[in-house]
Amino acid sequence: MEKRLLKVLKALAEFKDMSLGDLLEGVVLHAFEGKTAFSEETLAAIKQLRDVYGLELTAADSHRVPDDGRT
Repeated sequence: MEKRLLKVLKALAEFKDMSLGDLLEGVVLHAFEGKTAFSEETLAAIKQLRDVYGLELTAADSHRVPDDGRT
């Protein structure tokens, strides 16, 4: 995992007063259901944290997982 992304995630977990593992679990479970994991307030905090840690990566930069039914 890219180090600036990890820093943002750790800071977000601290902001939400939860463990990093619990944060990631919630994000993944929401993603599995096609739902957003974050409120507008949390998204604003994420934007600030991205600026603090210089995180410029976007979803377009993520590793691609084939979505063709293969596992």
